[in-house]
Amino acid sequence: MTEEIEKINDAPVEVEQKTKVKTKKGKRVVTTGQIHIQATFNNTIITVTDKSGGALSASSAGANGFRGSKKGTAYAAQIAAEKALEIAKREHGLNSVDVYVSGIGLGRDSAIRAVSSVGIRIDSITDVTPIAHGGVRPKGERKP
Repeated sequence: MTEEIEKINDAPVEVEQKTKVKTKKGKRVVTTGQIHIQATFNNTIITVTDKSGGALSASSAGANGFRGSKKGTAYAAQIAAEKALEIAKREHGLNSVDVYVSGIGLGRDSAIRAVSSVGIRIDSITDVTPIAHGGVRPKGERKP
C-alpha cells in the first residue's frame, strides 16, 4: 500500500489510499453439462463438466471410502456418481447432461443409472473407449 504525504502548514500529514475490496465470486449457474465416466477394473472416476469441459465436480469410488477390490464394483460406481451429481446439481443448478463413458469396468451401467436416479435428464450417451486398430508398424528383420 502506498502512502502519500501532504504538507499542511508545514506539518506532514499521512493520507491512506483506498484499497479495492475483493468480493467473492458467485457460483456459476450451468444448466446443461457433460458427465465423463472412466470405468476401469480397479476404480471408477466420475467428472461433471460444463459444455466446454471445465470441471464442476468430481468423485471416485476410492474417494468415497471404498478400498481394494471393492473400488471396482458397480455399487461403488453408483455411490461415486450420486455424490458428484448431487454437488453439481446443488451448487451449479445442473439439469440435463450428455454422458461420455470410457473403459470396460463394472461401473459403466450403474453410474449411468445413478444419473437418472438423482433427477438429471440424460440427452445422449456416447462410448468413447479407445479401440485398438492393428497397432504400429512392426520392427523389421535383423540384418546379417
